[in-house]
Amino acid sequence: MSEYGGDGGALDEDLRVPACERCPALVESRSRIVDGVGPTDADLLFVGEGPGATEDEEGEPFVGRSGDVLDEALRDAGLARADVRITNCVRCRPPDNRDPTTEELVNCRGHLESEIDRLDPELIVTLGKVPSEHLLDRSVAITGESGDVVDARLAGASRRVLLSVHPAATLYDRSQRDGFFETIGRAAELSGVGDRGEGGGDGQSRLGEF
Repeated sequence: MSEYGGDGGALDEDLRVPACERCPALVESRSRIVDGVGPTDADLLFVGEGPGATEDEEGEPFVGRSGDVLDEALRDAGLARADVRITNCVRCRPPDNRDPTTEELVNCRGHLESEIDRLDPELIVTLGKVPSEHLLDRSVAITGESGDVVDARLAGASRRVLLSVHPAATLYDRSQRDGFFETIGRAAELSGVGDRGEGGGDGQSRLGEF
């Protein structure tokens, strides 16, 4: 059982990637495939770039220091990890934690689209420059655009996407911290998840540059 993903179940299993050999460099680098965690009916979906060393070791997206920042911001917004779903653009750790290549992002896009289609979330939050550019298919000046909400056609539907800096950016530049926390607070409000009280409790099934 995942610490944050709830009890799993058949629906959650449908979103797992048991094996993939499309990206030789990632296959060589990874120790495991890191799938998304959280309810499969979550109204709020966070999308990061890809697993780092700690994520690869523990098999969970956004753990370690950046995960601690995200957890703190969620708590500040009255949420817990169990209220949201967290995933990545690529599910395998790139060598030396480099950015995923365009080919690697494309190879993993189908898994992400399936996850978005299944969740049909009220709001998608991109955590960092890479997922923002990947989902919007354009250049993004993430520091300047963080907090912006845009519409993007994803998984066959028009969806609201809230851009955010990566939580790790707040570790290297403390001036980013307040803005990041404000963005996560806005995510809770826009998705409606924050209206359900501290810690959720809405009855959902528990299934390069930042």
